[in-house]
Amino acid sequence: MRRLRPVATVLGALGLLAGVVAVVTSWVDVPRLIVVGPASFAPILLCCTVVGTILALTARRWWIAGASALVLAIAATVVVPLYVADADSPTGTPITLMQANVMLGDADPAALVASVRDRGVDVLTAQELTPEFVDALDDAGMGDVLPYRFVMPYPGGAGAGIYSRVPVTDGRELDGYLLSSVTARVDLGTGPVRVYAVHPVPPYPTPTAVWAQEMSMLRDELRTAARSPEPVIVGGDFNATHAHARFRALVSDGWSDVGDVVGAGIVPTYPTDKSYPPVVGIDHVLVREVGATSSTAVDIAGSDHRGLVVDLVLR
Repeated sequence: MRRLRPVATVLGALGLLAGVVAVVTSWVDVPRLIVVGPASFAPILLCCTVVGTILALTARRWWIAGASALVLAIAATVVVPLYVADADSPTGTPITLMQANVMLGDADPAALVASVRDRGVDVLTAQELTPEFVDALDDAGMGDVLPYRFVMPYPGGAGAGIYSRVPVTDGRELDGYLLSSVTARVDLGTGPVRVYAVHPVPPYPTPTAVWAQEMSMLRDELRTAARSPEPVIVGGDFNATHAHARFRALVSDGWSDVGDVVGAGIVPTYPTDKSYPPVVGIDHVLVREVGATSSTAVDIAGSDHRGLVVDLVLR
């Protein structure tokens, strides 16, 4: 063991460094890739800290172990609440929403329609729609399952859309985004509900400053929506995780992440087209004045994202 102690010490120190990077980049709001990038992988960095703490203890490097424990305790203030479900049991009209990024229109349309049908989905929010994919969904029978829509498909996969089993009204595309984000109203029996399908650009390879600007624009849009008395549901590929300060700024002032509400924890949704499993959770459903009872990550055949199926309650 004495021979391995220097190795354990070095690895423990590296684990501590990884944790410090995770905590610092998660708490500061600096629109630079050197900050936003590591924050994206904060859970992985913190896992390195856990391993490093164990190695430091075995090597009796108490200061490394103690400092690592302090870093983990600070990180726990963000991570632990994600695994604790709200105590409330909402009552009202139940609905099911699916969030799906269809990877530049390369997802399997028939499989997506089958998933929507089998899961009893009432509303679908989708990103990266192309005109061809919208047509393929129609050919696969989407109109029989969710016959109403507001879609803005674009060549190359920059589109977005909302599909619904009830009529969709007041649809519009949000201004100023490089990738389409849309909103519309649906009435599922309790009065109008505002629904969004959003897709801010990723912080890389898009310039990180553009990502930061679009996240700020989205926060302004949600603040405006919050001034209306109607319930609001936002499904999207946010290209951001709970470790990003700009995402946490969205989940404030009465907004909730459904995964947080039900205690789902950190749910990696991207990428799914690699030899390794998904590593970042960038797909979310946010709600305001809407209850939630479950959130499940589901496969989207042919896509590089997992989808989310959430059970909501309209009060």
